[in-house]
Amino acid sequence: MKLYLRIAPELYLKQLLVGGYDRVYEIGKQFRNEGIDQTHNPEFTTCEFYMAYADYYDLMKVTEEFLSGLVKELTGGYVIKYHANGYDKEPIEIDFTPPFRRIEMIGELEKAANLNIPKDFASEEANKYLIDACARHDVKCPSPQTTARLLDKLVGKFLEVMCVNPTFIINHPVIMSPFAKWHRSNKDLTERFEVFINKSELINAYTEENNPLVQRQRSADLLRARQLGDEEAITLDENFCKSFVMHPM
Repeated sequence: MKLYLRIAPELYLKQLLVGGYDRVYEIGKQFRNEGIDQTHNPEFTTCEFYMAYADYYDLMKVTEEFLSGLVKELTGGYVIKYHANGYDKEPIEIDFTPPFRRIEMIGELEKAANLNIPKDFASEEANKYLIDACARHDVKCPSPQTTARLLDKLVGKFLEVMCVNPTFIINHPVIMSPFAKWHRSNKDLTERFEVFINKSELINAYTEENNPLVQRQRSADLLRARQLGDEEAITLDENFCKSFVMHPM
């Protein structure tokens, strides 16, 4: 048999959604075509779930209740000790008491790094500004220096290090979030969040973009990013877009 290592269960779970199952999940192995470092393993196990009629506010509530409840059930309280720097060093404390802190990505980044990023994130002006900001703060961003990659590197330098206790970093720019729906009050941003604990990302979620025309346009943007050399830019299959025309979520 010819077998493949899958990168995600997403398409199959969404087929169940459009088939009438309101809530679906799977816990299983994924194999991503990405690099490896101390905080990122391309071979990993994930819990992936989808909820029809829910948005990222609902998902934040579910996430908060799940993580805090799990820690309390296992340890009897919300505060744990973790040997983040090795067993020969003093452990740190991580407090899972809800509610978790929520910080706006762009606003908090501008405050932490003393920036004033042009709000048209897709513009050449924004890209040049961020290239200069990375150079000024000694933040390395290998080619291609797309705006999305530059923002991600700056967030890693200034925001992720602040997130020892569970923290939601919310409302990512559209240019960083091709599968997320526009924010209902700001079309430059999306309804997306990431959860960081002990400075590492554990969860990524968003209100799903289910407009096939928007999906096709964003897929074209991602394809251009791949052509520029961004090997981690993910493109959507045409059949994926068509599925939302026939069965919108």
